[in-house]
Amino acid sequence: MKYVLVIPDGAADEPQAVLDGKTPLQAAQVPHMDQVAAEGIVGRSDNVPPSLPSGSDVGTMSLFGYDPLKFHTGRAPLEAAAQGIELGPYDWAVRCNLVTNLAGMMTSFTAGQIPSDLGKSLLQDLQSQLPKDSPWDFKPGVSYRNLLIYRNPGEDVPFDETTMTYPPHDITDQAVAGFLPSGKGSDILRELMQLSEAIFAAHSGNEQRKLQGEHAATNIWLWGQGSRPALRPFLDQYGVKGAVITAVDLLRGIGRLIGWDIIEVAGATGYLDTDYAAKGRACIETLKSGADFVVVHVEATDEASHEGDVEAKVEALHRIDEDIVGPVHEYLKSQGEYRLLISPDHPTFLRTKTHSHGFVPFAIAGQGISADQSSTYDEVAAVSGETFTEGHRLMARFLHG
Repeated sequence: MKYVLVIPDGAADEPQAVLDGKTPLQAAQVPHMDQVAAEGIVGRSDNVPPSLPSGSDVGTMSLFGYDPLKFHTGRAPLEAAAQGIELGPYDWAVRCNLVTNLAGMMTSFTAGQIPSDLGKSLLQDLQSQLPKDSPWDFKPGVSYRNLLIYRNPGEDVPFDETTMTYPPHDITDQAVAGFLPSGKGSDILRELMQLSEAIFAAHSGNEQRKLQGEHAATNIWLWGQGSRPALRPFLDQYGVKGAVITAVDLLRGIGRLIGWDIIEVAGATGYLDTDYAAKGRACIETLKSGADFVVVHVEATDEASHEGDVEAKVEALHRIDEDIVGPVHEYLKSQGEYRLLISPDHPTFLRTKTHSHGFVPFAIAGQGISADQSSTYDEVAAVSGETFTEGHRLMARFLHG
């Protein structure tokens, strides 16, 4: 049996006036997703418990079949795992965005998709201002996505449940003053954020971006802190060998922690310009090479919502359908026994430009799945189908019936 999960990140949404009251999923041309729905079942799952912040770290962990209430420690340690950064038992990881704040407002949580080389240079300048024996270590990543590692010399915990930080993509176009870190350890996080302002303002690369009319990185934004998680290998948990195709460190990190292969795809950007067809081809090749279960994650739909771009979200859904779901489903059918699951991790509303709690629609087709009355894959059709109030239970339903 071959299994594939396609994740159109943040695809679930609300009805849009500009789409004649339809959701992006209803408005998009997605005949292959609709075919999966017609041949199988459509339902809904709630992947983010109300007590946890809505985000891909929680939603994806749940979608992969792990209860986030038991296993989630924070977003940053998952991304650290993606970069091969080992955390000790008392170490912590913190997500470090490069952002643009103008007049006290979160203007861009990506600093205008800042180039990786410039981001690395900025963080090197910042690191140079810390004492050589500082426990804080900046780890450059891709574009605006970076990490700050705390190497704990003892057993004292730098943060606890009172430590509150906020994802910068949740406060786009809002005043940042009300969203600064608070609680235990927040003083050092605030100090580092403030220190970065002067250093970044003096950087020549930032000045060049301003002259070119682009967003400059005004400072770092620290959030998503967490300690080392302990996840049981997926093979032990569910009995199948897995692999993940994604351009996002977060999913790479979860994949590594549960023992999956990480498949790199040229042209996969984690943005709207990603190479959708390359991801579809990579999925098929990975199945041919012996993987039992392949996850294909596409960030573009989520990015479109963060930018409030309804046309881009509809187009991204169409591309996922045409370049990934269509060819992958056709290949699976040619191999005999298979199951195909389509599901976002969480809703991301165009109206708010941020992640939300709530149900997302899923569709499953393949061996042993008796078709229900659904003919389309969307939020409305999902209401009449199976409902998983604990989203982490959907994986067992998908794999084992």
